[in-house]
Amino acid sequence: MIRPTINLPTALTLSRIVVIPFFIWITPSHPISGAIVFSMASLTDYFDGYLARRSGQITNFGIILDPIADKFLVISALIMLVSIGTLSVWPAVIIIVREFLVTALRAAALSKNIVIQAEMGGKLKVGAQITGIICLIVEDSLLAAYFDSYLGVDLYAVGIVAIWISIVLAVASAIQYTFIFWKKMV
Repeated sequence: MIRPTINLPTALTLSRIVVIPFFIWITPSHPISGAIVFSMASLTDYFDGYLARRSGQITNFGIILDPIADKFLVISALIMLVSIGTLSVWPAVIIIVREFLVTALRAAALSKNIVIQAEMGGKLKVGAQITGIICLIVEDSLLAAYFDSYLGVDLYAVGIVAIWISIVLAVASAIQYTFIFWKKMV
């Protein structure tokens, strides 16, 4: 049985889950604040892993909780973007189904004491998702108007392109996780 061990990396991971209700509440009326909250929560994903490796505080609980916290944060943001009409339901559904599939594979492997680590495709997918979500959150704010007027950058278009890039990476990395899963399980 995996006993929860709370250390600084695990606390950072848990903070991603704890901040979700605040993020969902604040974002529709204050998109810049929502983008800041989402960005800071996303940064904890880097720092929790870095600190766990650097300090030797990698735990089985953290290995399980980290991808779950990531998925909760991203799925919450996608659902919120769909609910406010910024994102079509189909990209969100594709990403969410992929997340459940990969989580199920990793959990099944872990039940046999096999850890399937995050692959580069999955990490690139997360980067594209975070970029897309942040752009789509702020697309209807004064910041977006500034980017469009002064820099010629349409944050909505950038966000949609980043989301579709993340979908391609999501499907490719799901196939990769499936092959790794079958290879390790057989």
